[in-house]
Amino acid sequence: MMNLSEHELREHYESVNEQLARYGVKFGIYKNGVFHEQLFPFDMIPRVIEHDEFKYLERGLKQRVKALNEFIKDIYSDRKIISDGVVAEEFIYSGSGYLVQCDGILPPENIYSHISGIDLVQGKNGSWYILEDNLRIPSGASYPMIARDLCRKSFPEAFEKNHIEDNRNYAELLRSTMDYVNTGGLTVILTPGRFNAAYFEHSYLAEQTGARLVTCEDLKVENDYLYFIDYSGKKEKVGAVYRRISDEYLDPVNFNRESLIGIPHIFDIYSKGNVALINAPGNGVADDKGIYYFVPAMIKYYLGEEPILNNAPTYLPYYEEDMEYVLENFDSLVLKDVAEAGGYGVVFGNKMTKHEKENFIAHLKSEPRRFIAQEVIDFLDIDIYENGNAVPRKADLRAFVLMADEPLVWKSGLTRFSRNPDSFIVNSSQGGGFKDTWVMAE
Repeated sequence: MMNLSEHELREHYESVNEQLARYGVKFGIYKNGVFHEQLFPFDMIPRVIEHDEFKYLERGLKQRVKALNEFIKDIYSDRKIISDGVVAEEFIYSGSGYLVQCDGILPPENIYSHISGIDLVQGKNGSWYILEDNLRIPSGASYPMIARDLCRKSFPEAFEKNHIEDNRNYAELLRSTMDYVNTGGLTVILTPGRFNAAYFEHSYLAEQTGARLVTCEDLKVENDYLYFIDYSGKKEKVGAVYRRISDEYLDPVNFNRESLIGIPHIFDIYSKGNVALINAPGNGVADDKGIYYFVPAMIKYYLGEEPILNNAPTYLPYYEEDMEYVLENFDSLVLKDVAEAGGYGVVFGNKMTKHEKENFIAHLKSEPRRFIAQEVIDFLDIDIYENGNAVPRKADLRAFVLMADEPLVWKSGLTRFSRNPDSFIVNSSQGGGFKDTWVMAE
């Protein structure tokens, strides 16, 4: 395994982070309506996943993404999982991710979640747990891509001595995924623009895949097809759009009429099969934190298999029995708002004051569908380099699963860690950092 002295570690740490800053590897967040952009701190000590362990994760991730795709297809067509009583009808239609406009629409090749970001944590007992499924616009693959490239240049001896899976094929996998559903024409990556939180990733993936990076001003729907219009006015047909814009802003005619970053009527031609949208609109019905509770049942229902990877133990206050459990065990649980993301809306029962607890419970009882509760998993601590020392911190792993004819799991991933020794929240928006993920080859 990588065996560097403290001096070498410090030297490489500073060198790689300086290069990341030079390349503009940043993320942005809005606070109080103001856009703030900051560097995403990189840690030099890699997370190592052994070959056999990753094969196990790979099987479980493929299984999960297959079931989630079947679920989305079912919800927008036959709704058998509802009629068979596996998932409550009210639970589906009351969720913010369900889009009635998507009913009856089949995307090209019947694929909904082309790129899935599945968040996992490893407990101190060695078991892995799924924390969250991200099926709308999962981000983060660009960071381990560029970090690995810079690390290879900074200390190539580490990659000569260790048998590590090469993660530089993500762009090739992504391009193949986009081409698989392309209806004929250019492939483009649609960005909201420079002030989007993940703009670095949009531009980097466009460069790596050879896709055009475009904004809404570059695209126009004409005669039931989508066209890219260049600076000279030349038009080229577009067959696939990897859109990095939320559903509600994608098409001001069909969704939010105040959107200034969408393309009028793009949803209309998508519904006719004339362009592929990656990921498909309406996927939010499956990555709602409440729907997460039902994924093990989905795997059994659609695939006839037992789940390979477990959810974190989860309770739905929506159900009376679960509400009773949550109230009785409030202090030992973590509560999550299903409408929030990025580490927001997460509270720990034992961290609340008496007054905060009373207010939260009143809110929970009035809007039980809005929250889930989970047992607190004691994450495995992994070392990070801080102030000249290796110190343990909580970390998760975002695995990327790409779906074409079959799901493929990228042999890498985004390992995020908390820089706060007392925090379980690792999101970049909450001040976390990231590190390379070494998947060991056979």
